[in-house]
Amino acid sequence: MSKSDYDISKLIFKALNHKDKNKKIFLHEPDFNDSNAFKYAKACIESGWVSSVGKFVDEFEIKLASFTGAKNAIALTNGTVALRLALFLVGVKQEDEVLVPPLSFVATCNAISHLGAIPHFIDIENKTFGMDPICLHKHLKKIGIYKNGNLINKETNRRISAICPVHVFGNPADCIKLKEVANNWSLPLVEDAAEALGSYISNNHCGLIGDVGVLSFNGNKIITTGGGGALITNNNEIARRAKHLSKTAKIDHPWEYYHDEIGWNDRMPNINAALGLSQLENILEKLKSKEMLMKSYCEIFENNEIVEVFEDKDEQRVSNNWLITLMLNLKDKSEILELRNNILKKSHENGIFIRPAWNILSELPMYKSMPRSSLKIVQDIYPRLINLPSSPHLARNLEFN
Repeated sequence: MSKSDYDISKLIFKALNHKDKNKKIFLHEPDFNDSNAFKYAKACIESGWVSSVGKFVDEFEIKLASFTGAKNAIALTNGTVALRLALFLVGVKQEDEVLVPPLSFVATCNAISHLGAIPHFIDIENKTFGMDPICLHKHLKKIGIYKNGNLINKETNRRISAICPVHVFGNPADCIKLKEVANNWSLPLVEDAAEALGSYISNNHCGLIGDVGVLSFNGNKIITTGGGGALITNNNEIARRAKHLSKTAKIDHPWEYYHDEIGWNDRMPNINAALGLSQLENILEKLKSKEMLMKSYCEIFENNEIVEVFEDKDEQRVSNNWLITLMLNLKDKSEILELRNNILKKSHENGIFIRPAWNILSELPMYKSMPRSSLKIVQDIYPRLINLPSSPHLARNLEFN
């Protein structure tokens, strides 16, 4: 290991004020301290209302809509089914193509595939890690043609039915420009905001620029319901259909079980919503803690020639700092990978479980043959990325606290 590798690992320890070498620090952990989690979960158990019906589901949806500014929030079992439902509601059908960035968790493409649709990869921009609106527009001009009112990929003869940008690591994609492209091509915009609770674009919460947005409340998110997700939208008809289909398309009735179409059993259980509500009550404190953690990392790595903390400088985009990310500035790809792996190895040996970015989706075996634009930017960026420990409670140890 080179001196630079060792110094970078030490800087990570210093940023976290990590002094107990025997204490493991994970990437992003849930923290139920100073919350009503036990109280609300106990109320569910004592009442017997632990499944998909109960007051906490309704209260969680109301609180989530209020926090995000959405007209509607529908609580669901996880982010993947929420995205699948959102895509279905905007009209994605089997054998359609959905335009998506290659830098994301695999669930983004899996949700598309669950509908029998095809991911179509569009390159990212280096200032946000999100889908590049310029690349998107140029690529559509190259491969798109209208037939019978539908946008068709003339290279595959399949219909293109939606654009699905991702707010990577909580950093907002440029959805203002992506929405302009979507409008120009008459395509719905479905925002994968799974990681972006508390992130904003021009004072709009991520997920509300497009037609519908999706959130995740997995155990590693800013707030967690254990497992869970949500659909947020200002479109009342999409919200009505989402709630209906997520409840097995059952018509409300005191005793009759009548279902008027094929639905899914996607409703969030009450006990999960209880955990979520207890976390959502403290969301502003969590976001503030993550802002302080981001500040600590930026101060420690300031003026470092080898690495830098990624930070979007555009004041119109505000990140929740879900996963604070280190970027390696070397030029040679083999040197980048060697440095990245050495930093990861050294940190893991010392009980700090940082991670690299996901392998890009367009290189996974099930998606390797999918249509795509040039992916030059994502190929350059993704090997450079290291996600740093970003749990809100880590800010309690910082020296300036």
